[in-house]
Amino acid sequence: MTEIIVRKIPLPLHVRAFTMPDPQGDYNVYINCALSEEQQLRSLQHELTHIRRDDFYKRGKTAKEIEGEM
Repeated sequence: MTEIIVRKIPLPLHVRAFTMPDPQGDYNVYINCALSEEQQLRSLQHELTHIRRDDFYKRGKTAKEIEGEM
């Protein structure tokens, strides 16, 4: 079963959030705890969109290209 685990952690200010799939097929979403609650929510929504679109399994595309599609 695929789970989405959300963690709020300190990150450099230029990093709002990122997601990493793990070997079990779960998604680990890391949100920058220095952001406002509103920014954290928007960042989470952005990461959930990547999960829904299966962006982590698009071969041959860079992260920059995938972000450009959003």
